[in-house]
Amino acid sequence: MNVGESFRTGFVEIWSHKTRSFLSFSSIAFGVAAILYTFANVNNMYERRTKAFDIAGPGRMDIEKKEAPGSAAVTGLSKGLTSADAAAIRAALPWLYMVSPVLRVGEEIRDGDFVDRTSIEGVTPQWRRRGWVFTMRGRFFDEYDLETAARVCVLQEPGGWAGKKPFWARWWKDDGFESHVKRSDLLGRTLRIGDGLYTVIGVLKNPPRDKDPRWFLRGGSSVLVPLTTAQRYLAKRSETDALDGVDTIVVDTGAVETIPRARRRIEALLSGRHRGVADYEVNDFREMVQNMLENMRKYAVAVLAVGIVAILAGGVGIMNVTLATIFSRIREIGVRRALGATRADIMIQFLTEAMLLGVLGGVAGISLGMLGIKNLSDDGAEQIAALLWWHFPATLAISAGTALLFALYPAYQASRLDPVEALRYE
Repeated sequence: MNVGESFRTGFVEIWSHKTRSFLSFSSIAFGVAAILYTFANVNNMYERRTKAFDIAGPGRMDIEKKEAPGSAAVTGLSKGLTSADAAAIRAALPWLYMVSPVLRVGEEIRDGDFVDRTSIEGVTPQWRRRGWVFTMRGRFFDEYDLETAARVCVLQEPGGWAGKKPFWARWWKDDGFESHVKRSDLLGRTLRIGDGLYTVIGVLKNPPRDKDPRWFLRGGSSVLVPLTTAQRYLAKRSETDALDGVDTIVVDTGAVETIPRARRRIEALLSGRHRGVADYEVNDFREMVQNMLENMRKYAVAVLAVGIVAILAGGVGIMNVTLATIFSRIREIGVRRALGATRADIMIQFLTEAMLLGVLGGVAGISLGMLGIKNLSDDGAEQIAALLWWHFPATLAISAGTALLFALYPAYQASRLDPVEALRYE
């Protein structure tokens, strides 16, 4: 029997038992859908990692302030993390692409009758060298604003959603100061922040939330002011806090290869400046992103496990159906053997039918998976775009291979039937 005849006979047999065939490949279809979703998820993770490094900087490190261990006497040896530390890092390593100190404060903000308490960040002009995804009106801070501790501010406006808001976010509403910025044109206006008046010199429009590549960030502030302004007018400090204290110093070396060298120099420099007090922590941005991706990878592995179990269940179903088919076609097998069919012909016939069921289940699973990714995933369009061409033949190969593997034993048993005994079977 040639291959074409095997396929024709296989289709006829599948069509003759439509319900049985549908039940056989349905489990494989669900498994293939889960595997396709896993392919999309994993590939999307790596694309997100690439975007994260591009937007945040390939050589990024975050130096974070933390509570110093030990007694008050030990703590008094260090002023904590300060903008002077940032200046020392810049002086010692002038080749660094970015050294951006940040101070975060919470303060009441007023615009006419509107009153709200919001998060404010004191930053330097270096802040805009990385993570810049905004559409800007007006201008950003310059060195003169920083030197004079100018009472000016830049606001961040929510970007909304590019497409349809996902179901889990339909109950979210922009409220507080973000909503006020979105509804009002505040550029050039004067706002009261704390006890002072601040002129709005710029408005940064965020990208839509479903298109924002900064998925790795923990959230930003609605209001930016010059770092010296925040330190002088807005910071709430105790007697032991430095006047130029900061919460974070973001460093970007400009290249992944230079991170280890820069990290060793920075740690040695800060250890000397802080007199050995560990009131700061140097975090490699790559490790932070890898930890986030690791959590996403665990979720993807769980989905993949479900898909594999479903495919194996489908394979067992195909084995069962193949055994039942053989039992109902024993006399046919005897006739074919009597007419000259070899044992290999019998095996090929049943394996072909099983593989057809696997391929049909794979096609159905791909369609089901695409629909699920598009309609049920939070970023369906992005995940579909992350699928590569080889993902589709790979899923088909998995489904067809599973069917072939589970049909080997029944097909082998069919090929071993004695022709004379098979012809006598009723």
